[in-house]
Amino acid sequence: MTDLLLSAGRGPQECAWALARLLSRLEADAARHRLGTARVETVPGDRPGTWRSVLVRISGAGAEAFAAGWTGTLCWQAPSPYRPGHGRKNWYVTARPHRAEVVVTPFHEADVEFVPCRTGGPGGQHRNKASTAVRATHRPSGHVVVVDTERHLHLNRRIAVELLRRRVTEDDDAARREGATARWRIHDDLVRGDPVRVERP
Repeated sequence: MTDLLLSAGRGPQECAWALARLLSRLEADAARHRLGTARVETVPGDRPGTWRSVLVRISGAGAEAFAAGWTGTLCWQAPSPYRPGHGRKNWYVTARPHRAEVVVTPFHEADVEFVPCRTGGPGGQHRNKASTAVRATHRPSGHVVVVDTERHLHLNRRIAVELLRRRVTEDDDAARREGATARWRIHDDLVRGDPVRVERP
């Protein structure tokens, strides 16, 4: 299974019209290859039956190779259906693989490695001579914290675990936001200069 994002970017309304035509071609092509398609997310165009962007999920054996064949800048060649006599006949759409799901890092305290250590600074002899501070490493993410706020090792361990849990959660949230940004980045900006595959009506 793979996801493919088709976008008309900032192109004129004809590009949204071309995307609808290309989407029908893609779905018919997938059916000929015995692949399933589903429109996961859609952003409609200004005119009926047109799309600014569509996220298509392709499933079945060979889905990735099929999606790769449709990846790039697609050109639909046809006169404008909205502006008779308009000279332009090339309407561009981009198609890019898209990871729709963000993998969440599960947090387990068993994945945290603790090393007692000493830290300097104010606090008297107890802080300077006893290993009450803790260096904690979350192995899957690589995050490291050193906690010495409490005078007891077990309290510092507890604080370290909560700090690491928070950082892992923040990483996952940032990844989700980045995924959402990437999803619409192609919609906002039509990419130029890529290999062009020409589709004619």
